[in-house]
Amino acid sequence: MARYGNLYTTMLDGTLKHVNPLTGTEVWTVPDRANRPLHNRPSKPPRPLPKTGTESYCDFCRSEYFRTPPEKARIVQTSEGRFQRIERLNPDLIEASPAFLRRVANLFEIVTMDYWRKNHRFELSPSQSQWKRNYLENPRGLEHVHQIIDTKLRLSGRSLEDLTKIPMEEKLRIGDAFFGGSHELVVVGKHFKEGAGWDNEYYSSGEMTPEEHFQYLRFTLDAMADIYRNNKHVKYVTAFQNWLQPAGASFDHPHKQLVGLDEWGTTLEKELEMVQADKNLYNEAVLNFSWDHDLVFAENDHAIALCEIGYPYPTLSVYAKGPARNPWELPEEELRCFSDLLHACHAAMGSQVPCNEEWYYKPPDAPHPIPMRALIKWRTVNPAGFEGGTRIYVNPVSPIRLRDRMVPRLYELRDQGKVVNLRIALECRLQKDCLRYAQD
Repeated sequence: MARYGNLYTTMLDGTLKHVNPLTGTEVWTVPDRANRPLHNRPSKPPRPLPKTGTESYCDFCRSEYFRTPPEKARIVQTSEGRFQRIERLNPDLIEASPAFLRRVANLFEIVTMDYWRKNHRFELSPSQSQWKRNYLENPRGLEHVHQIIDTKLRLSGRSLEDLTKIPMEEKLRIGDAFFGGSHELVVVGKHFKEGAGWDNEYYSSGEMTPEEHFQYLRFTLDAMADIYRNNKHVKYVTAFQNWLQPAGASFDHPHKQLVGLDEWGTTLEKELEMVQADKNLYNEAVLNFSWDHDLVFAENDHAIALCEIGYPYPTLSVYAKGPARNPWELPEEELRCFSDLLHACHAAMGSQVPCNEEWYYKPPDAPHPIPMRALIKWRTVNPAGFEGGTRIYVNPVSPIRLRDRMVPRLYELRDQGKVVNLRIALECRLQKDCLRYAQD
């Protein structure tokens, strides 16, 4: 532990200098800036929410199902309260029932179908090709795909005249991305929470019940596994959620994104090099360090939540305690524990804080294990000229202050029955080296 002692230093004036042990990012928390408002956009008073019947506030809403590409899968809730999965929905049934979750292609991919074709000679699998044929043989399905392709081309700058000149065969080739692309969205059914009367009462991850959040998490992991299965060139699927527009969201409607990559990315490559040199890296540099500095604020039998150091934004993290494995292969009990803590973090921070949720896990072909974890970064700070010129970031919220915001709120929510399956603050069982990621 001594070699990590210089990561967290309080100066005589109260300035806290902290360095992230995994990235080396240096952050200062300056006392005089700690009282700045915890947001980075103008605060507008909420307005009464117009009553629209079926939600139609953005392209992800229930009344707009045909404004997104064909559904790869959806989750519906039965009258008995069970969650049921439907794969590759027939276009005639898309509007027949409300979806709790929907899995669709991203209309504007980061890593495109063209990228996979030209660099890896990727083509749709037989199953994906058959689904595409079935969908296009349905007149409503053909119309749906045609309209979505035209929308994409128009938003990309093509004129209406240009669209009429593109052969249908070429357009449908563009549509391959809807049926076999590797950039997907997992879209939640609701835009606003039940009974909302104001336009800021969003249905966020924290507004879900613990069971709903578990279904959201598991459905996303199943989508991740499917991307790996269908594209053998994918080495890593990155998963993230941008919540509210200051955090990069196109719509203030909850959804996660999955992007298949043909490399691990520099962050994971660097971490794997560090793990090769120190197999106990995450226990020693992250978990044990956090215990010693009172930064752990919640845990349960299979997961632990803490306030991270050395991030430009106030950052919460949830670590899975168990052995490293493919995330979609986690036993249900372990996955529920992870989901319950992640859900509790979102519930305690509330739906008004813009944030990025980022997932990290061992790539399937990585030679060294790393623990599965999710970071929640509050996008409440705008790095500016000082950071650009020095690579020292100013974060007005110290990890301790962040912990002190979370703990009382978690107690309150637990008393209300809104969060479950967690031990808070002093209830946590102080156990060093509790991350067992390196165990077989």
